[in-house]
Amino acid sequence: MHELGITESIVNIAVDKAKEAQASKITKINLVVGELSGFVPDCIEFYFDFLSKDSIAEGATLHFELTPAQFRCRSCSTVFRPQDTICTCPKCQSQS
Repeated sequence: MHELGITESIVNIAVDKAKEAQASKITKINLVVGELSGFVPDCIEFYFDFLSKDSIAEGATLHFELTPAQFRCRSCSTVFRPQDTICTCPKCQSQS
């Protein structure tokens, strides 16, 4: 249910930035979301429609770009992508 609070922040930030730019309408919002964030795009879209009503963001489309997770090993600083739920460093085998 954290999507409600996140979506409220998205609407507030978008409206504030649009007003700063003296825009009269927001038509599209691009969102970059980490794959491990746990966000459910359908829920965000649902709440967005409700929360943006009667604002300059009403009717705007949301575009989600999913970014892959990357970990940095605390032992050797290697940057790697986790394999499933295994977070072992492929270089030094550390699990730190």
